[in-house]
Amino acid sequence: MLNTFTCFVRSQWYWLAMIFTGLAMEGIALYFQYGLDYGPCVLCIHVRIWVMAFILLGIIGLLCRNSRPLSIIISALTVIAAIGLSERSWMTFAIERNLIEGSCTMGAGLPDWFALDQWFPSIFEPWELCGWTPELLFGITMAEGLLLASALAILTTIFTTVTLIRKS
Repeated sequence: MLNTFTCFVRSQWYWLAMIFTGLAMEGIALYFQYGLDYGPCVLCIHVRIWVMAFILLGIIGLLCRNSRPLSIIISALTVIAAIGLSERSWMTFAIERNLIEGSCTMGAGLPDWFALDQWFPSIFEPWELCGWTPELLFGITMAEGLLLASALAILTTIFTTVTLIRKS
């Protein structure tokens, strides 16, 4: 089983799976936004940015998969992206469940040099205040789903990075 995972991680399929998963997550978010009229809050926008980081890292990882040092660096960066995704997912969940006292503004809070909300407002502009996420399936809210997805991302990216560092 471990050898199968090692082969998977060292192939293009790992990076393609990362790209596809990120695109699926972005697609679901945009469907909820435009198809079901559930506007994103600022934390949702931050989650989208971390997911976009996964997509970009997946593309770079796919292009550099034959270079072991670059693959290790990119994989380590995916761990950082997974931690960032997890932190934003936790904040979204905690605010939704009143575990922490917090709110957010209508501004995305991005610096001028990274103003995705102004460059791509249809994807990165907040529409609503934080505090509630819609139900996905079987009573699971988007915040709960994000928390689960981010925990899985942390475990997968750490295990992948360790696998890539280990000599074959």
